[in-house]
Amino acid sequence: MGRRPRGGAGPKSGVFKVAGGEAELLRDADRDGGWMLLIGGVPQSYVDLTDPTYLDFEYMRLMGDVVDLMAMEGQALDAVHIGGAACTLPRYLAATRPGSRQVVFEPDGPLVRLVRERLPVKNVPGLKIRVVDGRAGTAALADDADDLLVVDAFAEASMPVELATREFTRDAARVLRPGGVLLMNVADGFRLAYARRVVATVRSVFRHVLLLGEPGVLRGRRFGNLVVAASQRPLPVDGLTRRAAGGAVRARLMAGDDLTGFAAGARPIEDGEHVTAPVPPDQVFGRP
Repeated sequence: MGRRPRGGAGPKSGVFKVAGGEAELLRDADRDGGWMLLIGGVPQSYVDLTDPTYLDFEYMRLMGDVVDLMAMEGQALDAVHIGGAACTLPRYLAATRPGSRQVVFEPDGPLVRLVRERLPVKNVPGLKIRVVDGRAGTAALADDADDLLVVDAFAEASMPVELATREFTRDAARVLRPGGVLLMNVADGFRLAYARRVVATVRSVFRHVLLLGEPGVLRGRRFGNLVVAASQRPLPVDGLTRRAAGGAVRARLMAGDDLTGFAAGARPIEDGEHVTAPVPPDQVFGRP
């Protein structure tokens, strides 16, 4: 989930019915290969078909930083992506780490067909898309099978809670190799009660966890996206801190004692517990 296109975005290029509602494709007038995918009026993906290394959404740039620094430059990775949309991060990983093998779990079959037809992925080497939900897809994976597991799934503008529980997080840990990384996009707003519980959940399973986000979002002053990264081995905190502080859009990294304080008092989320993921206010996307 990201923001709406800036003023430079081109005219509406098509509206399509998908399982999740109404999908809209907008061409970016400022970039020849740029496309924005929205579902239910909420921006889900931005891709540049001519330059897959271009990451427009702020949170996706932060995810790209983690991918860049989690292993030696150019080293191929085995990756699982839960939530496909336009496959922004899989395209980026294929371009920056040639030889990578990737699978995307996306339960919305009509959306998968739309992306294949309008934003082709057949030229992305090593990428497969399976029409299956994230829990079922992950459960079918072998132990110690992958280097990276990305959770970037949204339904009706909110993260499916079943992808934030301790039971799912344990399954993600099972799938990852030693040193593998779990990468999550979490959206939250005022006081960040949901994000604190997600962090507590991930910390209950993984030894090393960090949180990245724009300072205003991390302070709970506005609704936005936060990136959680977790591993059983130390994460590249110093490198990510430098990138966050020096990027085009300033971000902040929280780890160690600061993250302990952030999650203090928050309980891990369990399967079967009634938890509602936050939904962004309409004004976040310019809707009346």
